[in-house]
Amino acid sequence: MSERAGFDLRSVDELTIDDETSVRHVGLYASLKDVLRDAGYRFRLLPSASAGRWDRALFLNLTFWGAADGGDVLVDDHLPADVVAHVAWHHLAAGALAAFPGAALSAEALFLGESIASAFDLCLVGRLLGHAPRSTFLASQLPAMAERAEEAGLSAKGFSKLVEGVAADPERAFEDLRSLLFDASVALLGCTRVDDALELMAGFDRHRFGPLIHHYELSNWVLYARAHASSALGVDARVRGVDRALREAPVSLEWLEREWVRKT
Repeated sequence: MSERAGFDLRSVDELTIDDETSVRHVGLYASLKDVLRDAGYRFRLLPSASAGRWDRALFLNLTFWGAADGGDVLVDDHLPADVVAHVAWHHLAAGALAAFPGAALSAEALFLGESIASAFDLCLVGRLLGHAPRSTFLASQLPAMAERAEEAGLSAKGFSKLVEGVAADPERAFEDLRSLLFDASVALLGCTRVDDALELMAGFDRHRFGPLIHHYELSNWVLYARAHASSALGVDARVRGVDRALREAPVSLEWLEREWVRKT
């Protein structure tokens, strides 16, 4: 996408951040917002010809989520607070995992960045449940997660127990989900037969967050990586090193804050 498409570019300070009061108690949120501010990161507003077209913005974001030349496409000048954090994690991952500045990411780097951003969304759920239960983020996320869990066979009581566990230890939930999403996406990338993919996904049913795995649309991750990654297959040593460090860290979010957020 280029500026010729008519996008209006806005910095994070030129947008209205919705639901920000709900996340202000999350110390890392302010730091992630500062990452975007300091980087001069720009979001894209749909041009007037497509004004209000949420369907079009969603299509562009799902199709070009790994684009290196700009931020999420917005329908207006409002940006949800959770998206601020999500985009910041993608930006940090691109800076930490690219072979050189501006280089296309490997498939594993794309997966690691998205697994971190998505797992932080779950961490926010845990943090907000006890502090901001009326958050619009929770109002949208919890029903969607509950629906996916029900489709996976988890009872309402089981889902409530799962959510209670997330609220009890959001940081542990972050790492458990991050590692699951990374492992699943890497393994799925190597699948060439539907039988193998089915067996693989069934193997994750026993995981703590197995009932939520389809909430994260891994098919989109895999298809994007196959189309655009610098190396669709193969091990990325830089990525595997970060993944190993996160698994071994007492609190993986603290590792990321120290090694990625504070070093920008």
